[in-house]
Amino acid sequence: MAAPSKIFASLADPTRLRILTLLRAMELSVGEVAQVLGQSQPRVSRHVKILIDAGLAERRKEGSWVFVSLGDRALVDPLFVLLDRWSETQGENPWIAADAARLAAVRADRAAAAERYFASHAGQWDALRSLHVAESEVEAAIGRALGEAPIGRLVDIGTGTGRMIQLFGTDASQALGIDRSPEMLRLARVKLSQAGLEAVELRQGDMYALPLPDDSADTVILHQVLHYAQNPAAAVAEAARLLGPGGRLLIVDFALHEREELRSRDAHVRLGFADEAVLKYFADAGLEGEVVEHLEGGELTVTLWMGVRSHARLKVVA
Repeated sequence: MAAPSKIFASLADPTRLRILTLLRAMELSVGEVAQVLGQSQPRVSRHVKILIDAGLAERRKEGSWVFVSLGDRALVDPLFVLLDRWSETQGENPWIAADAARLAAVRADRAAAAERYFASHAGQWDALRSLHVAESEVEAAIGRALGEAPIGRLVDIGTGTGRMIQLFGTDASQALGIDRSPEMLRLARVKLSQAGLEAVELRQGDMYALPLPDDSADTVILHQVLHYAQNPAAAVAEAARLLGPGGRLLIVDFALHEREELRSRDAHVRLGFADEAVLKYFADAGLEGEVVEHLEGGELTVTLWMGVRSHARLKVVA
């Protein structure tokens, strides 16, 4: 943890105070911070580096973009308490008010870009959805599968538009969405922001090498993701690795089918899964698996499978 002298030195420049206030509102790319502040990107990058070195901010690369978020809350939260008290006694800084207005323009730009992306792919997604029961029925089944048990720390792998987090993130103690596609993450940010879920964390990552430690999740969801996997067993094992004792992995995907056009049109690697195959993936990953529900009613059947980590998780001793 940085020394107090280093923390206060990092805030000696008013630009860095403005950056910290922006990050309090939402995670931003370096380019977006520069856009709001009306400064060059290299200059903003230098300010961001000072905040990072002091532990007040964190950076994360996502494709060609670099995103910045608040650092250790144990360091940052007391600072905001202090800044809020000063604002109460001295009035709001006019720069902060102006930055907030420009931040609204950044939100609007994000929303416009997300809508363009969604519109360009809507036909493809609608064609797939037309082959199975309504999404509302699938989402209701997911709610039934999760039941009344606490969701705890939620990780949504292949989060896409962030729909699973939008549905269940408010009941989670923490919510994290992971996706390989930067474009999908940008769409998810807009959707979750519009739903009032600004604090949700989104990260770029690969389902075979998730950027999280063991025992870091209580509920993991793989919703319509596994059929893209070249090695489904490895993807399930990596998802299971995140679960603490009693943790749950919910897989929602297609039962076996013969729609070959989905390979070429939608890049599906697997044409669905047999129950026995998914249950074996669970067993090999150390989970107790069950078939939760088959949702028929279209040319494709959607199936829900649940794997649970035993409360007495075995540790491998070297």
